[in-house]
Formats: sequence, structure tokens, C-alpha cells
Amino acid sequence: MNVIMGLENVPDGLVKSAVSIGIFDGVHLGHQTLLSVLRSEAERLSGPAVVLTFDRHPSELLSQGNAPLYITPLDRRLELIQQTGVDLVVVAQFDEKLAALTPEEFTDQVLIDRLKAASVVVGTNFRFGRKRMGDIEHLRRLGEERGFRVVGVEPIMVHGAKVSSTRVRHAIERGDVESAAKLLGRPFTLYGKVVTGLGLGRKLGFPTANIDVVPKQIVPGYGVYGVRVQIKENRFSGVCNIGTRPTLDLDERSIEVHIDGFEGNIVGEEISVMFHCRLRDEIKFGSLEELIEQISKDIVTARKCLAAID
Repeated sequence: MNVIMGLENVPDGLVKSAVSIGIFDGVHLGHQTLLSVLRSEAERLSGPAVVLTFDRHPSELLSQGNAPLYITPLDRRLELIQQTGVDLVVVAQFDEKLAALTPEEFTDQVLIDRLKAASVVVGTNFRFGRKRMGDIEHLRRLGEERGFRVVGVEPIMVHGAKVSSTRVRHAIERGDVESAAKLLGRPFTLYGKVVTGLGLGRKLGFPTANIDVVPKQIVPGYGVYGVRVQIKENRFSGVCNIGTRPTLDLDERSIEVHIDGFEGNIVGEEISVMFHCRLRDEIKFGSLEELIEQISKDIVTARKCLAAID
């Protein structure tokens, strides 16, 4: 899969493209289904399967201060899209100029002139153009006029409700990582760098890696979780605590991971934390001894949870 940064850098050699458009945050089950249809359309046309996405969520420009946090940062999102088997991803800069295009202008300048779309595959709730003026029926009319096909893909339903990035975010925010995994088709993953902490976990007998997460990524609600941790090519089991560590009378949020059986200094390393199960709420204990006893129990519970998944 090739990734092109900027519409202006799309090569002239594209012909008979099948194109899908969206943020694809999370690359959840609905996105995966849509991209499967995109590949089928590309095969029918004997052309490339092209994904058009954006360098930021449109809300960051259009609704400053109200933009959602990301389920997956852009670089990880591109990796997940690559795994679906598409041929090309174009990352457009979402700026005032692009936001101002009418549905007709977007169709002519982007879909036809730049991407050479012969087929456009989108969700049935798709909106596009200035102030989201265009919908899928509008796009179909433009397709009939300009000679491209439009394929609408219905939402995927899980437990009687539509799979969406918003629904995934809500599950993550309330700490329901099991539901988030069902919607994503894989565990929710937090990305970040290990930074120097206060060393409190080591003093308690359970050394932890303190994570500085990627900016603008959503973080699960306060609580204790069974996780797997990816450090370079190695994967470990562990327990992640997200919260303010009330037993220690601290008030700043921290994200700490005790990596089961791991020894070594990984400060400065980029790691991935995959959330498999929520173990409990964050609790203020009456003493450090009670906290230490509970951490021991958490490690055992996490091992059982992760073993059951295997």
C-alpha cells in the first residue's frame, strides 16, 4: 500500500479508481466492511482501491474546542487501513480551502480530477461538501451526471446498535474495553512513550512503566485493567492503572503499567498497551498494606483474564 500526503501529490497515472472517503478513526468493524466492499469494486473495475482520509478531524477546524479525541492516531490508523488490503491512501490536508468546497466542487476537483473515481464507496450516512451540504443521494445524482458509480454501505450492527467511532469512544470513556474490542474487532490500544515516574510502584514491590500517551488520543476511564504490552518485537502481559492513585494522596492522572515478569529500563521507549479486560474501579485503600495486597490480586486476575482470551 502506498501513502501519499496531500492531494496535490497524487500521481497522474490513476485510472478507474474505486474511492472511499472518511476519517476511519478506529478502523472499526463498520470501516472494515466498507473497505472490503471498496476492494471488491476495485477488482470489478480492474483499478486501484483508494482511500481518501484527512490529516485531522474536520471538527478541529469547524468546531474548535469540540473535536473528539482519537481512537487511533493517524500513523496507526494508516497501518490498520493498510492491513485491509487497499492499494493507496491519500491523506488530504483538511483546511479552510477544502472545507469551503461545495459538493459539486469537491466531486469535480477531488474525486474526478485528482482521484479519477469510477466508483465511490461510502456509508449510507455519508455527508460531504461545505457545511456537510451533500449526502449520499446528492452524490448519486452527481455520479449519474459525471459518469461514476456510487455504492452505499449500510452500518454494521452489534447488539442491536450501529457500530460507529462515537460509540467506540463512549465505551472507552466509561472503561468498557470489552465492548470497545467487540466494536473494533481487536483490543483498544493506547500508544505512548515511557517516561520517568515517581518510583512509587517500585517502592511497593510492583515496578511500573509510566506512559505519556500520544496527544489527542482517548484514554479509558479511571480503573484497573488487564492488558498486553508491546515493546519493540516483544509482547508481555500486565496490569494497567489509570487514575489519580488516591491511596497515595495524589491528584494528577497517571497511566501506569506493571509488566508481568519484565525487568529492565525502558524509559524513552515507545510502547503499545492493548486493553483486554476491566478488573475493577480505582479505590482509595485504608493503608499501603491493603493496596499491596490488592495489587497482588489484580495481577492474578489479569493473568486469568488474558489466559482465557488465549
